[in-house]
Amino acid sequence: MPTPPPLPANHIQIADDAVNRVPSIGTGAYAQQQRWEKPGLSRHSTQEKDIEEDDERDVRKKQTFKGKYLFWLAYQSIGVIYGDIGTSPLYVYSSTFSSEPSHDDLLGALSLIIWTLTLMVSVKYITIVLRADDEGEGGTFAVYSLLSRFANIVRRDPREERGIKMERVTTNELNQSSKSTRNFMERSTFMKMLLKVVGVLGVSLVMSDGVLTPAQSVLGAIQGLEIVKPDISSSTIVGTTCAILICLFLIQPLGTSKIGSAFAPIVIIWLLFNFSFGIYNLVFFDYSVLKAFSPYFAGAYFVRNKTEGWRSLGGILLAFTGVEALFADLGAFTRSAIQLSWLCFAYPCLLLAYIGQAAYISQNTGAYSNPFFSSVPPGTFYPSLVVAILAAIVASQTMITATFQLLSQIIKLSYFPQIKVKHTSKVFHGQIYIPWVNWLLMIGTICVTAAYSNTTKLGEAYGVCVILVTFITTSMVSLVALIVWRLHVLIVVAGFLVFGTLDGLYLSSALTKVPNGAWFTLCLAALLSSIFVLWRYGKENQWHAEGEDRIAPSQLLTELPKDAEKDGDAPVLRLSSSMGGMPVSRLRGVGIFFDKTGSPNGTPTVFIHFLQKFQAAPAVVVFFHIRPLSTPTVAPEDRFTVTRCFPRTNPNSTLQDFYRVTIRHGYADEVMNSDLGLLIYEHIRNFIIHDRAFSTAPNPQPQSHSPSDESSSSSGDLPPNAPLDISAEFPNNTRQQRVRDALASLQAAYQDQVVHIVGKEQMRIRDVQGWGNVGGAARKIALAAFLWLRSNTGSKVANMNLDVEKLVEVGFVKVI
Repeated sequence: MPTPPPLPANHIQIADDAVNRVPSIGTGAYAQQQRWEKPGLSRHSTQEKDIEEDDERDVRKKQTFKGKYLFWLAYQSIGVIYGDIGTSPLYVYSSTFSSEPSHDDLLGALSLIIWTLTLMVSVKYITIVLRADDEGEGGTFAVYSLLSRFANIVRRDPREERGIKMERVTTNELNQSSKSTRNFMERSTFMKMLLKVVGVLGVSLVMSDGVLTPAQSVLGAIQGLEIVKPDISSSTIVGTTCAILICLFLIQPLGTSKIGSAFAPIVIIWLLFNFSFGIYNLVFFDYSVLKAFSPYFAGAYFVRNKTEGWRSLGGILLAFTGVEALFADLGAFTRSAIQLSWLCFAYPCLLLAYIGQAAYISQNTGAYSNPFFSSVPPGTFYPSLVVAILAAIVASQTMITATFQLLSQIIKLSYFPQIKVKHTSKVFHGQIYIPWVNWLLMIGTICVTAAYSNTTKLGEAYGVCVILVTFITTSMVSLVALIVWRLHVLIVVAGFLVFGTLDGLYLSSALTKVPNGAWFTLCLAALLSSIFVLWRYGKENQWHAEGEDRIAPSQLLTELPKDAEKDGDAPVLRLSSSMGGMPVSRLRGVGIFFDKTGSPNGTPTVFIHFLQKFQAAPAVVVFFHIRPLSTPTVAPEDRFTVTRCFPRTNPNSTLQDFYRVTIRHGYADEVMNSDLGLLIYEHIRNFIIHDRAFSTAPNPQPQSHSPSDESSSSSGDLPPNAPLDISAEFPNNTRQQRVRDALASLQAAYQDQVVHIVGKEQMRIRDVQGWGNVGGAARKIALAAFLWLRSNTGSKVANMNLDVEKLVEVGFVKVI
């Protein structure tokens, strides 16, 4: 027989000692106590042995950086996350005042801006909220995911749960308030649903803003040309804006790192302009505005203006729009980088910008209507105009990047179909790009630009989503403080009252915009939330239906002794009595059955249906699972795991020809190609050579092998058609013969044929007893919508780079 071709140079090369590794046992707090705190399990329950513990290699780990990488990330973050909040000095005062403000009102507004930036951004987000990350990821949904790792409030996708580190602490480690809060969350169906909806709504609100922000910032930048060319037409402004937006979305495939590095100089120059202009105006106009650092002036502003003062908060809140994206972009830049860039650069620049503008406005009538350009020093108008336009265009990047980050979190927790996510950096693992979302976002922003045509109309729709997200974040982080951080309830309540009151003031003021345009973003957020919740509902029903097939191989197949049949002396393979007890014939070749979940104690659904339909199994059966990890590449010693499906059977049993193979790979690794069968064959072959299971038979112990001995053997030393002379390595004759027989059986099967067998699952909705049943009818409609979405998200088989002549699909139907 011809020797199989060698592996291509660009394929994953695996060290031979990797195939004999045994998955390690998780050591987290949850891994130790999960079995005791699951509902219905006691410390002496016999079900505890069925609980699988996670392999630490599969768990996502947060990246941390120091030194030059930290400063480089901080530099990149300036170009991405401060474009929105950094361009607010262009319009905050003009949005706050509709007529010339008095000196006292100017001080009051400045005091509100100073303390809002300090409390809402520097204290709340930079100091507190950024710590509520889920393994380095941010946003309201990441907070929800973090809570779900410390409390049993969500059902997880069986394919993803092994990559999530559960850390639910024991009850006696919680104080009374934390324990009561967690118990209420875990026992209340309403609370679980509320947290789910709120977490999804927070993502939807940010994504709704992601449609408006590029349109608002770029349109506002181009409208700035009216200063130098008053007769410019509206169609020219809209057309130019759309062209710039298209270019902005076309460069997104370059990745966050390159875009951030390119945009950072623009934002840095812009913020330095604001910083220097602020100092200039303080020195030459009215340095007495520094009194606004006293919160007295903020309080006096409300006392003096009452309702009008409260309404003006809708303009003040524009000073921190973009803060929700700052948290959402955490996964791309890390907490330390964002804290460094904000506290050491962006925060002082913005404070000086607003203070300097107030100093100028106090001495110049009418300057409030165009605060930035009115207050620029003589001779700097045109450079400032150019930089302002560029900075406003760059501001769009904040929400685009945030949308990518948030949707990737939604996908991981099965609230949205699995779509293509590209990692754009091998150094910074959290930087991603989602093509499908990028083009939809581009279409949405162009449509919004054409429909609204000016920033005045867009401004009415802007801001409500921002403050609603900050209120949701305050509420959810308060739960994190109780359950995850385990702070005293008085500290948590005090913090919630302070920040919840601030959020409530701004939110109530912003809601007055709803009839004038903010309804659009709220409706868009509601639509997105409905899609996310609908998909999750369908997936939970799918998992429930698929759970019926989760059985161990030992419960599926049995083997009769040699003398149980008169017509032969080989062991007879049969289905278990619960599956019908029929004999199972053996087919020629190697059958690679694709396993979605990769459970070490489970059986792939496709194999179960294959057996039921054909009452036959290939000569060598492989349960194959691909496990993607959130790293660019996986170390050779961690990539492959090969085990036996029936480890406790006699070494002479035909059940020893059932193997379980797992490939762990990073996003830069290539695993799926036409040489997959050869790759699996070689690692099973090496596994057989080094498998110590043969030593459990009643024969003298064979020579042991050190790790260095095992790693010295390679697939190149023993090609598939080489003579099976292994007596030097296995001097014990009994074991030598077993290894020889196992290798011969594997080689013969491989040379016969290799077939890749995947499942093609069709779903049908359980019949509803009459359309008068409103609940049943609603369920049927929801599941029908889910199945329609599922059928239009593409075929996974089509994405597999396998030889179609060796690919077999086994269809089966599940009722949901």
